[in-house]
Amino acid sequence: MPCPPDVHNDDTRITAAGDRNESRRLMEIYDRLLGCFGPQHWWPADTPFEVAVGAILTQNTNWKNVERAVTNLKRADALTVEGIDGLAETELAELIRPSGYFTVKARRLKNFIGYITEKYRGDFLASLDGDGTHKRAELLSVSGIGPETADSILLYAGGHPTFVVDAYTRRVMARHGLVSEGAGYDELRSLFLDNLPADAALFNEYHTLFVAVGKDYCRPKNPRCEECPLTKDPAI
Repeated sequence: MPCPPDVHNDDTRITAAGDRNESRRLMEIYDRLLGCFGPQHWWPADTPFEVAVGAILTQNTNWKNVERAVTNLKRADALTVEGIDGLAETELAELIRPSGYFTVKARRLKNFIGYITEKYRGDFLASLDGDGTHKRAELLSVSGIGPETADSILLYAGGHPTFVVDAYTRRVMARHGLVSEGAGYDELRSLFLDNLPADAALFNEYHTLFVAVGKDYCRPKNPRCEECPLTKDPAI
């Protein structure tokens, strides 16, 4: 679906112009994407705990598969800390089978639940309270939870102002010359954290807008560069 015509009006993409600081360039990108796609209303979940489970299940799969796995957990009345804790790992694996890598993800979910029960007596919301940097370090200490999953939990379930970096973010930023092709997770995350206000709502929307443009325009193969909303707008 094309963007509104006033979002872009020529075919020159955003470049790392030397006379613009990082903050302004990042906000230009955000404004153009928001003008094209509108608010994304992500993450789709009924509870913060469902967000966390979804963040683990979405590793190496698409969202439709995650939804099927989450639906299975709900039907089994197991989408709670107590519910997952009470399942045998094999039972859990079968319920989340649609998400792929289900035996690995069952172990990761069990590791996560173990962290919640042992450190916070099963109180998931308590695990999100406090300093975001400290909470992030705790999550990263749990086997199977990497930076993207930890940041997803903190941002979307806990409302902490951290930035989620994924394949869409890397691809868009690298193609527009804002980072190198080999930029690592922490480098990209720091670019946003260091140059934008510490605003969870902004980071939430920004990340999902990268997903939107990455799916519709900035594809791995056959990208639609001529139609992309990240073309130079002389009005900015």
